[in-house]
Amino acid sequence: MTTKKGNGFSWLKWILTISAIFGVVLLYLLSEATGNTSLFSQNYPRLLAIGAGVALILVFLILIQLVLLYKKIKTKVFGSKLTLKLLMIFVLMATIPGTLVYGVSVKFLSNSIESWFDVNVDKALTAGLDLGRTTYDTLLNDLTQKAEAMAQQLSDASIIDEGTMLYHLREQSGVQEATLFSKSGAVLSFASAQSDTLVPEALPTSSNIIHQIRSQRPYKMVESRPGKGQFLRVVVPVNTISFEENLKALQVIQPISKELAQEADSVEAAYRGYQELLLARAGLKRIYALNLSLVLLLSMLSAIISAFIISEKISAPLGLLAEITKVIGLGDYSRKIPVISNDELGMLTQSFNTMTEKLKETSEAREKAQEKLTEAKQYQENILSNLSTGVMVLDQHLVLKSANVSANEILGVRLIRVRHIALEKWGHFIEELAELSQYIEQRFKESMDFTWDGDIDFKTKSGLKKIHFRGSRLPGGNNSDYVLVFDDITKMIQAQRDAAWAEVARRLAHEIKNPLTPIQLSAERLRLKLTEKLPVAEQELLNKGITTIVNQVDALKNMVNDFSEYARSSASKITTININDLILEIMGLYETNDEQITLSLAHDLPLIKGDLNRLRQVIHNLVQNALDALQGCSHPQVFITTTVDNNKVMLNISDNGPGFSEEFLSRIFEPYVTTKAKGTGLGLAIVKKIVEEHQGNIEAGNLDTGGAIVSIGFPVAEKV
Repeated sequence: MTTKKGNGFSWLKWILTISAIFGVVLLYLLSEATGNTSLFSQNYPRLLAIGAGVALILVFLILIQLVLLYKKIKTKVFGSKLTLKLLMIFVLMATIPGTLVYGVSVKFLSNSIESWFDVNVDKALTAGLDLGRTTYDTLLNDLTQKAEAMAQQLSDASIIDEGTMLYHLREQSGVQEATLFSKSGAVLSFASAQSDTLVPEALPTSSNIIHQIRSQRPYKMVESRPGKGQFLRVVVPVNTISFEENLKALQVIQPISKELAQEADSVEAAYRGYQELLLARAGLKRIYALNLSLVLLLSMLSAIISAFIISEKISAPLGLLAEITKVIGLGDYSRKIPVISNDELGMLTQSFNTMTEKLKETSEAREKAQEKLTEAKQYQENILSNLSTGVMVLDQHLVLKSANVSANEILGVRLIRVRHIALEKWGHFIEELAELSQYIEQRFKESMDFTWDGDIDFKTKSGLKKIHFRGSRLPGGNNSDYVLVFDDITKMIQAQRDAAWAEVARRLAHEIKNPLTPIQLSAERLRLKLTEKLPVAEQELLNKGITTIVNQVDALKNMVNDFSEYARSSASKITTININDLILEIMGLYETNDEQITLSLAHDLPLIKGDLNRLRQVIHNLVQNALDALQGCSHPQVFITTTVDNNKVMLNISDNGPGFSEEFLSRIFEPYVTTKAKGTGLGLAIVKKIVEEHQGNIEAGNLDTGGAIVSIGFPVAEKV
């Protein structure tokens, strides 16, 4: 991540370096502008164009960086806000001082340029130049007078005496060189103060000079001789009487002293430079202002790019820290940040790596502890899930935290629907728990944190259950949880009742059966002894009474037999039985009711183990009860079905009658509970006892479409 960003900003560093160098060059050229105006004027347009191009490139790059920065801020990239702050700081740092310096510099340069062109300076330079010119004119006039005097004397000399006279005249006049030329420009005589000068200075061939000589006017000029400095040249006509016939010209040359020549050149150069500056005054102002503006622009743009580069250097390690922090937040402690500097950021990185290592060690220790805790929790949950007892845990506000599987099975509801719900609000979510939740809440409040227990009748879809509860609070004060343990004791109580009723039935059968035979024998003997001794009317009365006694004794015997059947221990003869064949066999007894009974028997029904006679008694009893319940129905129907479910053979016997009442359904398998006028109430109790002796289960209920149903499940016989 850091390398990519570094490569992305390397070109910005190059641009920044180039702009800085160019700014220095512009400042240097600015300082040299007055020293070499011609050179500056030749190269400045190119440099200005290059500077403007660099500025445009910087503006373009900054716009790109600003767009990228805006996108980063919008997507909340780490470090983007820091880059924005640094950018604003750098811009302010560059703009405020730069603007002040720029304004002062422009004002200063403008005033300085104006001071260059002061009136006194102009007058002084003009006066100096005029003074130099006057001096030169004076020297020329003086030399001209000497030359004319020499020409006057030479005009009277003969040709033979011209050389000698010219020599003496030069000596008398104090000139350096004197040369007499003919009309054609040939040297007639020559005299020089320098002995090493063998060749005289040639006469200028300018037509202007010839015209002036012919016009009898002197020619005078200040000239420069290469390597020898400046000198005065004066040419005057010698023969003014007969110019046409014999025109001669005298050239006189006198050098100017070096000091005077240098001073004159300095004054002239200063004046010329001043005039050039005077002409370029407005241009200089514009050039300086433009130059300073370009330097200021480059400085500001460089400051902005510097902000991007510096913020990158600062935010890159911080961004890497943020990225690693996110990774660590996800649980990966293997990532480390390379330490690439010895400054504060390097120390921070090293501290971060140390912290990561410690977090890794802590995380590993925590994971090990968590694994042990998870194993302990799973072990505890396995124990609780395998308990037949229901267990619920409630917090200090009686809000359900957890419940085991048995709790759901016992109550017949999904307790997850009231998880994290206060006890008092259970009824709003599960209607069946309304009364139960009130009972539990009341008992917890009454117990004052002591252990309590109690029983309650709880109505479920499968019938009324007797549930025993035991509640207590875990140690830990007011913030500790509550534990509620409960169990379905319906079968246990039913077993206790069955055992009690069996004992009652056994004793009743024993106590009643003993006197029944003597009573019946005595009644028969009375009939035998007294029938012939009594009148006919009394005989009929006696026979009627004895018949009643015998019938009632038979009824009592049948009752005693039922008691004995209910109370006796199972002495079954176990064989493998096909329940479908047994049903078909029993249906032979109900041929007259064939239209009322509908069979739906499963094919390939597995065999079960049981006592054939006792199972026959079960089916016969249930079918007969169903037919008895259908008396008075317009279209009576009994349905007998067999299926296989969960390794059990299921036998369902149902009807379309009125069904069981709610009150009767809750006690349907208890002894001496019956809806028949002459029933003993032991039929279904005996059926239940036989089914349980065969390791089966029996349930009774009402159909949604109307009618009653009794379902019996027998375990499938193991194959040998």
